[in-house]
Amino acid sequence: MHKISIKGRKVGFEEPCYIVAEMSANHAQSFEQALKIIEAAKEAGADAVKLQTYTPDTMTINLCNEYFQVKETIWEGKNLYNLYSEAQTPWEWHSKLKEHATKLGLDFFSTAFDTTAVDFLEKLNIPAYKIASFELVDLPLLRRVAITGKPIIMSTGMASLVEIDEAVKTVRASGGNQIALLKCTSAYPAPPEEVNLRTVPHMKEAFGVPVGISDHTLGAEVAVAAVTLGACIVEKHFALSRKNAGPDSSFSMEPDEFKEMVRAIRKVEKALGRVQYQTTEKEKFSKVFRRSLFVVKDMKTGEVFKEKNIRSIRPSYGLHTRHLEEVLGRKAKKDILKGTPLDWDLIA
Repeated sequence: MHKISIKGRKVGFEEPCYIVAEMSANHAQSFEQALKIIEAAKEAGADAVKLQTYTPDTMTINLCNEYFQVKETIWEGKNLYNLYSEAQTPWEWHSKLKEHATKLGLDFFSTAFDTTAVDFLEKLNIPAYKIASFELVDLPLLRRVAITGKPIIMSTGMASLVEIDEAVKTVRASGGNQIALLKCTSAYPAPPEEVNLRTVPHMKEAFGVPVGISDHTLGAEVAVAAVTLGACIVEKHFALSRKNAGPDSSFSMEPDEFKEMVRAIRKVEKALGRVQYQTTEKEKFSKVFRRSLFVVKDMKTGEVFKEKNIRSIRPSYGLHTRHLEEVLGRKAKKDILKGTPLDWDLIA
């Protein structure tokens, strides 16, 4: 199952890379800014825009003891409840945002963080579901999403091979037969040396599903490199500007950067092509400049061919170079001028 289908579009091996702009919290609680993000994502070449569907109460409980304090991340000093209060996308926005994205020709889907979010998103008839890295181990949630029959894209940050296997088997056992996995490093931003892109082809081979990347590094290089290794989905956080204060803005891509990433991915896709050893259409005009055997000094009838009077040089109008040893020591059949392509008719 190396392909899934989202709104009739195939996503997977040998298909164009499916590029997702993750809005996340970059709307900064402004509906108008959320609309502008969708418009900018379309202009930048995204195939889809993605939200996150939760409330602080569905994510955690409102306590400030040591267990609920954020540490060792860019959000250090906040408690989880307050962070999710700041970052949530109001549920009443979803329908209008979906309508706006659809009008622009963008796919619109969301990350569901609990079963109430799944119930809500089903009413919106979204075409696919995302599972965040942190929820990959929430097996009841995976079962609920699988029951919908929609394609499921699961991020795998922090997960061991055993945990990914358990998640995939859980989805399949619950009827989910359209699964894609995203290689992910759950650090914000993620250092390139911790991304380990060689996992992409291994994951594809191990699970037999389309594999992409949810990329939290700064810049486009890692995402583009992932495509060369077979990533068929690229997800990047997307903001109108990193200067806009927000929980995710510091590691998000701006529109011009995203557009350049899309351009690079599309160019790389063309270059990847297929396995081919034949001459291409454009190469046909270059074949004449290959080497072949030429007479490089004037020769008289009966003169012996030696290394001083025949050589392998460009262009390719003479005999193939494989015949050099065969010709050496034989005699000229007629007078031959310097610069004449060597031919069997010239050899006695």
